[in-house]
Amino acid sequence: MKLHELKAVPGATRAPKRKGRGTGTGNGTTAGRGMNGQRSRSGGRVRPGFEGGQMPLYRRIPKRGFTNIWGKEYAVLNVSDLNRFEAGVTVTPEAIKEAGLVKQVKDGIKILGNGDLEKNLTVQAHKFSKTAIEKIESAGGKAEVI
Repeated sequence: MKLHELKAVPGATRAPKRKGRGTGTGNGTTAGRGMNGQRSRSGGRVRPGFEGGQMPLYRRIPKRGFTNIWGKEYAVLNVSDLNRFEAGVTVTPEAIKEAGLVKQVKDGIKILGNGDLEKNLTVQAHKFSKTAIEKIESAGGKAEVI
C-alpha cells in the first residue's frame, strides 16, 4: 500500500455544507449568518484589536522609552570566556559561535574585560572595551577589530 492509495474510512468524511443555495437546504437566504448585524454583511468584520468602541488595550497601556531603529545590538563576551581556546589560536566570531559561547552573532561581537586571560590569543571581534584590549595584550595576544 502506498500513500496515494489510502482512502478514508466510509462515514469519516462528509460533504461540505452548501450555504446560500435555497431555502430547502436549511442554509439558504441568510446562509447561516443570522439576520442583521455587522457579521451578517459582506466584508463585515472588525479589525484586529477593535474592542467595540471601548478604548483599546494598546492605547490604555502607558508608553515609555524610545527604540533606536539604527542602534546596533552586540553579542557580549568576557575575556575570561576565551580561556577555553588553545594558546596561539586566532579566535574569530565563527569560532566563538561554534564553541557555544554566544548563540547569535547579531550585529557583531563585543569583548568585555571581565576576568583574566591566561593564554596568548589573536582575538578578532567587532568591538573591544579598553580593559579587554589591555588584558589580551598583557597576556601576549592581539586584539583585532574586524
